Amino acid sequence: METVSSPEVFLHIKVVMGMVISLSLARLLTGVAGIVQHPAKARVYAVHLGWALSLFLFIIHIWWWEYRLQAVPAIGFGIYLFLICFRSLFFLLCALLFPASLDEYGGYEEYFFSRRRWFFSILGLIYAVDILDTAIKGPERILSLGWEYPARNMIYILLCAIAAYTANRRFHTSFLIANLLYQVSFIFRLYDVLE
Repeated sequence: METVSSPEVFLHIKVVMGMVISLSLARLLTGVAGIVQHPAKARVYAVHLGWALSLFLFIIHIWWWEYRLQAVPAIGFGIYLFLICFRSLFFLLCALLFPASLDEYGGYEEYFFSRRRWFFSILGLIYAVDILDTAIKGPERILSLGWEYPARNMIYILLCAIAAYTANRRFHTSFLIANLLYQVSFIFRLYDVLE
């Protein structure tokens, strides 16, 4: 099996991952811009917009943290493929949040709940795969995050499973608010400064 460890290869991998991340952000920003440009076209739903904000934070957080990838001594094609596929999950979520057309729906609320199983299944998968992504950076990386990191991911996976199967608006609003508060706290407590 061939692996590579040169700085040029790391830069190449970052550029390719950056393109996938850029597509995700572009899809989010285009969706939000579409709402601003044509506010009467489809009824806005605050929970839907909240998840768009959450994904924005998650994506830029992941990209900020990918600086640590340079600590991986050698990268084979399998890891490269894994990294691209992981980032592609974010694009799928962004595309699910902002479809090409809402013509067959009464607005973003109806659309969001009709696609909640897909959305929360993929989001839960992202939290599961994120553990592998962190492990690629070395076992000391996971250990340095303490108990909070795996507990957080397991709780998110459970909450995503519940969210995929319930249409309870109160649960979805509470999950979103708790998620945004915790996400901001987690980012600034554990990831604010790169060393």
